[in-house]
Parts: sequence; C-alpha cells; structure tokens
Amino acid sequence: MQLMEYKCPNCAGAVKFDATIQQMKCPFCDSEFCPQAMKERDHALEGAPESVEWANHEDAEWSMGEQEGMRLYSCNSCAGEIITEESTAATHCPYCDSPVIMVGQLSGSAKPDLIIPFKLDKAAAVEALQKHLSGKKLLPKCFKTTRHLEEIKGLYVPFWLYDADIDANMRYRASTVRTWSDSRFIYTETRYFNVVRQGEMAFDNVPVDASSKIAADLMESIEPFDSAVAMDFQTAYLVGYLADKFDFCEKHCIDRANERIRASAEDAFRKTVTGYATVTPEYRGVYLKKSEVKYALLPVWILNTTWRGENFIFAMNGQTGKFVGDLPTDWGAFWRWFFILTMILSVVIYALSWAVR
Repeated sequence: MQLMEYKCPNCAGAVKFDATIQQMKCPFCDSEFCPQAMKERDHALEGAPESVEWANHEDAEWSMGEQEGMRLYSCNSCAGEIITEESTAATHCPYCDSPVIMVGQLSGSAKPDLIIPFKLDKAAAVEALQKHLSGKKLLPKCFKTTRHLEEIKGLYVPFWLYDADIDANMRYRASTVRTWSDSRFIYTETRYFNVVRQGEMAFDNVPVDASSKIAADLMESIEPFDSAVAMDFQTAYLVGYLADKFDFCEKHCIDRANERIRASAEDAFRKTVTGYATVTPEYRGVYLKKSEVKYALLPVWILNTTWRGENFIFAMNGQTGKFVGDLPTDWGAFWRWFFILTMILSVVIYALSWAVR
C-alpha cells in the first residue's frame, strides 16, 4: 500500500486504525473509514492476490506498493526487527528497551496471511498494568512511575497457525473399588479394565509464537486469541502500531504445534473415561492425516523494562485484555516491612503477657 493511502481524503491528515471502533480514523477531522475499503484498494494496486503454499511462506514477499511507506527498524542490541510506518519515531526497542535503533528499507519479508486487529487501545493497556501493579507493597517504586506506563507499545507479534486433522487411538488401565463389611470383616473388591478410545478430531488455528525475542510461554499465557475474527492481511492495520518479523520458520515451530495438538487430543479423550477410581494411560497414539499452516500477526500490548540489570516483560492480549508479567521484589522494602511487622508483633505479645498476669 502506498503511503498516500494513509492520508485522509477530507483534510489530508494521517489516518490511523482506532481499536475502539474497529475503523480507520482521522485524528484531525474525526472522519472514519472502513478497513474493507482499503483492502479493496490494496487489491486494485496488487492485481490478483498471490497464492502462498504452506511450506514456502518465507517466499511470500511484500508487493512494491505495500513496501512504500513502511520501514524496517533493526535493534543494535538484540537484533530485533520491527516493521512500522515511516513516520514512527521509534525510540526504544520493545524487546530489550534499548534506545539504539537503526532504520532501513523493508524488503524480503514474508507477507502475513491473516491479522487480528487490536480491539483494546493503549488506555486499556495502561489501566490493566496499573491494576496488575496495585497493592504490591514490595514492588520497586520506579515501576509505578508515569515513564513506565507511557512505554507500553502496541505490537503485532508473528505466529504460525496450524490446522490439522488427527486419528487417535488410546488405551487406559482403569479400576473400580467396592468396599463392604459384615460383623467380622471389612471387604474390598478391586476390578481392573482395559478401556479403549478411538476417534477423529480437527484442530484449527493452533498458535505457535514465531518470534525468538519473546518467550513462547509468555505468549501462550495470554491466549486464547479469537481467530474467528481474523482478517485477510492489510497494511492499513499496521498504522499506529509496530509489527515484528518472524525469525522462526513454520518448520522450526511444527514440533511445538504437534506437541500442543497431541496434548489437547490426549486430554479430550481422557475426559471421556469416567466412572473409575483410577485411570492410567497405557498407550497414546495420535496421527496427523493432513495439515496446513498460515502466517498471522496477533495484537499484543507489551512493556519491556529493566531493574537492577534484570529484564522484565509484561504483555496484554490486545483482543481480550488478559494481562501477564512477572514482578520484581524490592528486598530493601521487604526487610523494612519485616522489621516493622516484627516490632508490632513483639509489642502485641508483650502487652498480652502483661494483661494476663
């Protein structure tokens, strides 16, 4: 998409995607535009949509029209690569908080198939962070400063979405226990069973984080994303946000996808085995019949900060609002609170000892 398409036709101001109304909006004259209209303009510029084979997503490059107006920022400290509009003043890397960022022309990057637009804006992310930090007495004071709140960034994180149909064969060793008694003895009867389960299951859009800069467990902890509302990729949704490039190809991530699919299938079949005292899996076979993978950008609000040389990352699902992040402990504050509480407890015990005399 060409840069001029981000200009408002009414006042020529820069148009941005507003997550609260799910529309493109001009901040100067408040005009609103449907993203679908921009998609149609994208198609008019590109011609026929390109076909992307699942095994060759790295070859699905951006068209010349889409590259115009977009820039690639590469961090000198962690080598993170961020795609954004050319007017973005990127001052800190969202992954390592480094202020040293170089700018380059976007080229050779695989084009996403799908995108889930941001539904929650920065104000919602700031509110979620404040709620996450509230009531934490041992939290370092610097974590509650305005500087940290303002450094929350909207980032489209790259994911591979895997579809798969599976055949499953499960066998369990189960038992039931019956106890009764008479006037002399207590009797216990234990019976054992071989329980077999077979069936088919279909999995759609199983996500795997395609970026090495953010821990996969952090991204999995803010799931689920509702992929039913995913849109065909349009550069219009990137306006006002950052977007990461994948550095794990789909073949690298497929083991994790298979692991998640197998674990979900095993759990689903295990839940059908009920009415027994004990159930022990003896054989678990999950076989993929066919599979497909798509490249998608998913919305995440992220804050990366350091304290005493340690890195802390907070993340919020930009669609559902689920917020996660580990917090540091100010041990100086801990020992101050420990001393105060110890003194109070000592005074209370001393007063009670005098009261009972």
